[in-house]
Amino acid sequence: MTRSKNLHFADQLIARVRELGHPLCVGLDPHLGEIPPVFAKGDMAPTSEATAKAVEEFLFAVLDRAAGRVAVVKPQIAFFEQLGHRGIETLTRVVDRARSLDLLVILDAKRGDIGSTADGYARAYLEPGSPIEVDAITLNPYLGLDSLEPFAARAEAHARGLFVLVKTSNPGSGDLQNLELSDAPVFGSVASALAPMAQRLAGKETGWSSLGVVVGATYPGEAQLVRERLPKALFLVPGYGTQGGNAPDAVRGFVRGPNGLEGGVVNSSRGVLFPEAGDTAQAPAWEQAIDAALDRAIDELGEAVAKG
Repeated sequence: MTRSKNLHFADQLIARVRELGHPLCVGLDPHLGEIPPVFAKGDMAPTSEATAKAVEEFLFAVLDRAAGRVAVVKPQIAFFEQLGHRGIETLTRVVDRARSLDLLVILDAKRGDIGSTADGYARAYLEPGSPIEVDAITLNPYLGLDSLEPFAARAEAHARGLFVLVKTSNPGSGDLQNLELSDAPVFGSVASALAPMAQRLAGKETGWSSLGVVVGATYPGEAQLVRERLPKALFLVPGYGTQGGNAPDAVRGFVRGPNGLEGGVVNSSRGVLFPEAGDTAQAPAWEQAIDAALDRAIDELGEAVAKG
């Protein structure tokens, strides 16, 4: 499907997922110690210019394999920041390459700040023509709803998407997110508080909202509670695969659509980027390993949404 600058983010994402028949999102998390030998250069030290080049070549090759097979990719900004200025330059080129291949890009930055600082972050990533222009960004809501407003304004004006942390996949997420309030756990109250913004950012074509939420595959029961409070919010689901979440659990918060379960995307990072057979110095063997990892995740998630 061809990118449209004017098409609502959620409408565009849902249309692409329906067309492909699966909700896989490929996470771009270039762990330096796991870069395959076919791409690794020198000692892979974070300060080395060769390391940034190796990361770029690796991720460009991944994007070339993923193009046309997935709707969206999710670079995690931390893995680029660790490389200093060269890493930010690499991220810029990776994002540009992904968008040129007609892949939607969610920047996993988990930004959360107030006033002019939040506005600066929103301007940096969601404004048309910005240096690192992405289609959506992850946000931390714990400074209050006003901290989300600069991002919501850009989402509304420029057809962008937002994914707000609600129930994350890490084992310690319950330390705060599961604390019981008078009528719900904290994560449930956060979901309820986001409902007006979700309605404001609803798409005309599909009804799905460009205000999305992050809900881990490792907590399928909690995903159902969040869905009750945010019936039309897109889910970004981490925790599938390497972190222990299976495909049926990953789509537990999805709902019935015209072609099966829908309502978000499921991220896989290490499971796709670093398959065991991909640890090779031979380009054809690496390509075969990445294709097999993509096929496996696509098949599992496609079956889960078809059967659900």
